[in-house]
Amino acid sequence: MEESAAHEIEIPCYFLCPISMQLMKDPVTVSTGITYDRENIEKWLFISCKKTTCPVTQQDLSATDLTPNHTLRRLIQAWCTLNTHERIPSPKTPVDRSLILKLLNQAKNSPKCRLSCLRRLRSVVNRNESSRNHLRAAGAVEFLASVFKENEDPFSRDEALNVLRQIELSDSDLRKLLLENDEFLESLIVVLETGSSHSRAQAIILLKSAFDVADPEYIIGSRPELFRAITNILGDKIKISAQATKAALKLLVELCPWGRNKVKAVESGAVAVLIELLLETPERRACELALTVLDQLCGCAEGRTALLRHGGGLAVVSKKILRVSQGASEKAVRILSSISKYSGNSRVLEEMMEVGVVSKLCLVLQVRCSEKTKERAKEILRRHSRVWRDSACVPPHLGSSYPCS
Repeated sequence: MEESAAHEIEIPCYFLCPISMQLMKDPVTVSTGITYDRENIEKWLFISCKKTTCPVTQQDLSATDLTPNHTLRRLIQAWCTLNTHERIPSPKTPVDRSLILKLLNQAKNSPKCRLSCLRRLRSVVNRNESSRNHLRAAGAVEFLASVFKENEDPFSRDEALNVLRQIELSDSDLRKLLLENDEFLESLIVVLETGSSHSRAQAIILLKSAFDVADPEYIIGSRPELFRAITNILGDKIKISAQATKAALKLLVELCPWGRNKVKAVESGAVAVLIELLLETPERRACELALTVLDQLCGCAEGRTALLRHGGGLAVVSKKILRVSQGASEKAVRILSSISKYSGNSRVLEEMMEVGVVSKLCLVLQVRCSEKTKERAKEILRRHSRVWRDSACVPPHLGSSYPCS
């Protein structure tokens, strides 16, 4: 009787996989928010059915990532314990090396199956470090790079890029892919300019990783089209993620100090884009990085001219002083120092008074900030004291702090 009663225990419906209607052993959630048992949804997406829709909602899946539902798995395990049901084991997500080799061979030898195989590989690589090691050992990096360079099928290209990003490439892999392979870099630039928002974000992050290990001579020889692609990423604030924006800014920080890269960045329109970014973003780290790049670009005449040409250039740089961080204030004052020293004609000095630059520099001398920033502010004010000292644009309570000549 007891055994019969145990068999009659009804399993809660939300513990059942919507595909097999069996108790889920490894619940994973797709982009539509529906949870399935991993084995069944992988068959649906990658193996037997090769669908790209959610089985329950029939919506197209924006991504085929499978996110483990740990909370539901623990609830199922607790239910099994309470109801003397066979307890499901914790998923170990074993890596089947033969499966990886099979998928790679199918992708290489059958163009029709390539996209589904790449999606399956992406699911495998998400599981653990062991799967990534197997993929690298099986020669996946070289194959994925070849798929990416072909550029024939944008969907396969994007999937290859996704897997490359998730493999966590070594420094030597990055050098081979980007620093010793012009075709791959050209394909990456194409994606940065024309790809989907997701693939563009993946591309800029991969590019940043590659230039982290690049030699100076390679950085010096960076192409103008690379700077145009990076600038486009920064200008597309609506579609591109915050992570990708920061990667693009960090990449410019690395590139701009070398050779004529400042001029290449200015010619790509970077100064105007950075100013717009500062006007619109309140995020601290993004502001710090944007001011760092602007400081670098104002080290050349072209950069200073571009900043002054923008109606909000001086105003937004001044506004960020004492409002973001000590580092941001230091960079902003450095920018103003470059402008006042090398481009300080009468029109520029008048604009600096009108937009509040002079008042802000006087304020810097009165508040707590780094000595280096204070000294640079004093230097700017002394340099143009004959024009600014008695100006009505400086409030009386700040005018008292104006440094003596």
